[in-house]
Amino acid sequence: MELKRNPAVKAAKQFIQKYFPECEGALLAGSVVRGERTPKSDLDMIVFIKDLKSAYRESLIDFNWPIEVFVHSLTSYQHFIEKDCKEAKPSMARMISEGIIIADNGKMKTIKREARERLEQGPEPWTDEIIALKRYFITDALDDFLGSTNRGEELMIAGALAQQIHEFVLRTNGFWIGSSKWIIRSLRQYNSSFADEFVDAFDEFYQTGKKEPVSRLADKVLSPYGGRLFEGFSLGKETCKSEKTEEQETVPARL
Repeated sequence: MELKRNPAVKAAKQFIQKYFPECEGALLAGSVVRGERTPKSDLDMIVFIKDLKSAYRESLIDFNWPIEVFVHSLTSYQHFIEKDCKEAKPSMARMISEGIIIADNGKMKTIKREARERLEQGPEPWTDEIIALKRYFITDALDDFLGSTNRGEELMIAGALAQQIHEFVLRTNGFWIGSSKWIIRSLRQYNSSFADEFVDAFDEFYQTGKKEPVSRLADKVLSPYGGRLFEGFSLGKETCKSEKTEEQETVPARL
């Protein structure tokens, strides 16, 4: 049975009053803000402290809510935003951008605007070399997947393919990626029809063992970039030019 709780915003305000009454500002983020609350949802809190020496994260239970709190100075959050964005998984920027202001000494709107602007920039575009590398990795995993007759191995390879395919389609289209449940959420932000196709392909494999839908999905994603890649792929190979002797440099070739 779910515990009787105060509404999320009220509980968040109580939390700040109890633990961080002197903070510069605080935001409530996560599923309760997005309207996606489940019986297992927690309160995701970002708290800003003026003279904090080191950012930290802490989990606790109070007011009948599990609470995850991310405590930052007025500058430390920027490092975490950029770190996440380099990995194309902008967790901190999303939390700040979507967060409801719970406490504010006048800086929260600016911090939220900065996070929103960073999200709108999108991740750094992939180079042709990275695209080729990712094509090769998907091809390699797909060959293992299609050739495997071991159910346990097939399940693990399918999971890896799901991660690789979602990353490829999102990064090549300039979208942020995700992990765990954010794989599907990120795909829906890109294209809801493709997200449904993605889910259906892997769901059919997990339920029936049929691999063709996953194979078709991978080929669909790779096709605009040349399809599967194996033959001719090279990584780390140096091109060596043969050194000419002094005689070859000075004596003209005979006709």
